[in-house]
Amino acid sequence: MAASKAPLPSIEVLYEDNHMIAVVKPPGIPSQEDESGDPDMLTLIKEDLKERHNKPGNVFLGLVHRLDRQVGGVMVFAKTSKGASRLSESVRNRSFGKTYMCVVHGVPAAAEAQLRHYIRKDAKRNQVTVFDAPAAEAKEAILDYAVVASQGSRSLVAIRLHTGRPHQIRAQMAHIGCPLVADRKYGAPATSGVSDPALWSTSISVPHPVSKESTLFRSLPYGSAAWTWWTPSQLEQAANWFIKEG
Repeated sequence: MAASKAPLPSIEVLYEDNHMIAVVKPPGIPSQEDESGDPDMLTLIKEDLKERHNKPGNVFLGLVHRLDRQVGGVMVFAKTSKGASRLSESVRNRSFGKTYMCVVHGVPAAAEAQLRHYIRKDAKRNQVTVFDAPAAEAKEAILDYAVVASQGSRSLVAIRLHTGRPHQIRAQMAHIGCPLVADRKYGAPATSGVSDPALWSTSISVPHPVSKESTLFRSLPYGSAAWTWWTPSQLEQAANWFIKEG
């Protein structure tokens, strides 16, 4: 008898119209197909759209941004080629706003600050190196952070990205001496009960690809013990920190 497959997680839909769909990506699922062959967000959503809308043939779905496999939270996909083109342009011109929250080791020296570094990716190791000044093949990486709460040697931090470099939040926070909890790749010590970096995509704001109206999609974290260290009000505060500033 063949071994039964683990049930696939349900995907929460935050918003959907003819041109775009916003969902909550569960942690542990790749954004798109990779060498693991595991179910990925792009395929799962295509299958869901095909079934829910009784669509014959292939379903178009455009991937306009990614989240690391271990990271959960808000993702936006395009449902038409026009939507994909315009959402991708929003990413390029930085009108595609993204906020995150993370749990880090230590307490950053400044309660709020902007980090500006230069990041170079090593594709073979799937790891990046951070530089304080321009370096060969390194791309500028900018984020804002704010310490929302601290307990002992850990802090809950809200993040607003200005650029979307690989492993940007993980690498930049580690570079200032505050690696994400459980992020062994960037120098964090082992943490009992937490296996993946404590990072969550809390919101995406973007002009609608057709109407141009401002859209905002939000999500609170789940699935890691690191989030249970904080009260619901602290998590809400972290999720809304940069949204309230507009």
